[in-house]
Amino acid sequence: MYFKNFRLQIVLRILTLSISILLLVLLIIKSQLYPALFLIAIILVYQIVSLIRFIETTNRRLSQFLQAIRYADFSQSFSIKGLGSSFKELNQAFTDVIEDFKKIRKEKEEQYQYLQTVVQHIGIGLIAFYENGEIELMNSAAKRLLNRPKLRRIQQMENIHADLPKTIMDLKAGQQTTLKIHINGDLMQLAIYSTQFMLYNRLITLVSIQNIRSQLEESEMEAWQKLIRVLTHEIMNSITPISSMAGSVKEILEEMQPEFKKMNNGDLQDSYNDINTAVQTIQKRSEGLLQFVEAYRSLTRLPSPKFEEFSIAELFKSVKKLMDEEFKERNIQCNCLTIPEHLKLTADPAMLEQILINLLKNAADAVNGQPSPQIEIKGFSDEKGRVSILVNDNGQGISEEIQEKIFVPFFTTKKDGSGIGLSLSRQIMRLLKGSITIQSQFGIGTTVHLVF
Repeated sequence: MYFKNFRLQIVLRILTLSISILLLVLLIIKSQLYPALFLIAIILVYQIVSLIRFIETTNRRLSQFLQAIRYADFSQSFSIKGLGSSFKELNQAFTDVIEDFKKIRKEKEEQYQYLQTVVQHIGIGLIAFYENGEIELMNSAAKRLLNRPKLRRIQQMENIHADLPKTIMDLKAGQQTTLKIHINGDLMQLAIYSTQFMLYNRLITLVSIQNIRSQLEESEMEAWQKLIRVLTHEIMNSITPISSMAGSVKEILEEMQPEFKKMNNGDLQDSYNDINTAVQTIQKRSEGLLQFVEAYRSLTRLPSPKFEEFSIAELFKSVKKLMDEEFKERNIQCNCLTIPEHLKLTADPAMLEQILINLLKNAADAVNGQPSPQIEIKGFSDEKGRVSILVNDNGQGISEEIQEKIFVPFFTTKKDGSGIGLSLSRQIMRLLKGSITIQSQFGIGTTVHLVF
């Protein structure tokens, strides 16, 4: 018989158990009916086991429910029906607990998804790793920056740059450093910042990685432009009146020349000639300095680019035609290659032509004296879909010390160089939304890489 009340079931089970015990005692004392005695004993054992199983069934359901909460398994529910009002209240209380836990879990999952979305879409590379170098998290920006879709350990970054793993793992919490590396021909100036925190009793290091090369170049170029503006302004203000006065004195001396000749005084004539020569020298050097300053002012007065789509192959053809005569005089072989042939670029063709002419002249100077001087211009679309132009030469190459200064205004290794060619080229590339880098091995050659 099934009883719907837990208390009533317990009372009845205890009552029948007591009656069975009493009957068993009476039979033992007053009767020799051993079969009946044996039957009553079996019934008594069954009642005890049944009572224990009845109580343990309820406890087992409670235990399973609490275990489900412990392991966040909210697919189960606590439901014991037909055992009275006290269990109905307990059932409702546990149901409320389940609903609260579901709500909290849902909120946490939403927060986790929100944070994941922010981490994956932020523009700064983030990498979290344990003390042994095992990577716990690597966001999309870091994958794009390092050009690695997946990394399991920090040590695997040796394939990117030999010093990168050690630099990252040696950083202490709150420290930051910079590292210059090349990735697929792109020069990067990485700013690396580190912080640490504990998660599940394990120390995790979180590093942020950002390529600050463009910001550094922009700041450097702005600083040079300000300096050039000040210098050219002061020099022009000082030299212009000197040049003007020298011209005036020269004109006066030319007007007085017939009179000096009439005097027929040799010493006076020599003095006149010395003064005239000195004035001409002053005027010539003043005008030369004015032209020099005017050339540097071009760094601060570049016009806005006129963007249009054009063929890379046609641009190469035009530039090569302009340089052909010089190449023939120096016996330089120049090859142009475009992959694919119909490759096009949206930029200012006149500005880009100016850059290429400057780079080809530098390359021609670099291969001068080589037994088989060669220059190659190559246009292609790189693995990121960006249009790239390479200018290669087999010259003597450039030392690392000089490479650090190659884009600095006024710096030149040529006797008759002005030091503005590569500086101007880099500034034009920034106006064209591109970049210019140089890779060189001393004694092997140099490659200039333009990326748009």
